[in-house]
Amino acid sequence: VQLQACGGGLVQTGGSLRLSCAASGFAFSLYTMSWFRQAPGKERDIVAAIDWRGGSGTYADSVKDRFTISRDNGKNAVFLQMNSLKPEDTAVYYCVASRGSSRYWGQGTLVTVSS
Repeated sequence: VQLQACGGGLVQTGGSLRLSCAASGFAFSLYTMSWFRQAPGKERDIVAAIDWRGGSGTYADSVKDRFTISRDNGKNAVFLQMNSLKPEDTAVYYCVASRGSSRYWGQGTLVTVSS
């Protein structure tokens, strides 16, 4: 199983980034896909999730109306469009695949938002 996240980087407050996660080694289209993040000195928290059918997704209150999760089952990929970024969005972002008791984590990509 591999989950390779990319697209992180340094951006100014108010800017945008698009994270991508390429998945392989499991039945991607059957899994709920999520993005988690972990800021320095804080716990890892869920940011957004999208079920196997796609659709609008669910979001943490802190990112609602700014972030959009989407997936492409044909390409085994999940995305996180992040707009209106704030310094408090600075974190390592992880792509996660879940189904029943199975959960797979990617390696993370760092997002840094400067004030």
